Amino acid sequence: MNSMLRKSVLGIAGLAFTGGVFAGPVAAHAEPVHDTKPVAVATVQGAQSKIDLNGEQTANAKAIIAATKKAGLPERAAVISIATSLQESKLENLGHLGDKNDHDSLGLFQQRPSSGWGTPEQITDPEYSTLAFLKGLKQVDGWQDMPLTEAAQTVQVSAYPDAYAQWEQQATDIVAHNWNS
Repeated sequence: MNSMLRKSVLGIAGLAFTGGVFAGPVAAHAEPVHDTKPVAVATVQGAQSKIDLNGEQTANAKAIIAATKKAGLPERAAVISIATSLQESKLENLGHLGDKNDHDSLGLFQQRPSSGWGTPEQITDPEYSTLAFLKGLKQVDGWQDMPLTEAAQTVQVSAYPDAYAQWEQQATDIVAHNWNS
């Protein structure tokens, strides 16, 4: 090895060592790195909305995640489910709302007994309503790769088909935070 090449290699090695010596103490006090893979997100579409969740809403999000796991579906299904519920009910398990009610829509997903989603008691059970939503989602060819709003709309048949997209980032964050807990 010629002397110029050797000096370059030794110089680079020396810089790497020096960087390690000085960065080591700093890195020792840094926050630990968690080995978590990001939740698959197709493409977040448009402006995003976000709400602060209370205890009931957080429990409902966790119930959706648990039901998704029970159904044997991946994190992406939980993201679509939570985004849908954020749009439909803000993750609140809605009972009959009187004059404010959209027809006979109930629960986390605003499912309707008259449309065959189940009884009012079933629809207001977070696990049942999630599994019913997921059953519909599994029937959508290619749901794993389509935009969230398209997958959700195919199941829900909403009057506002593009509204689900605004919740994708928050739903992704919720799933990423709770999937392994």
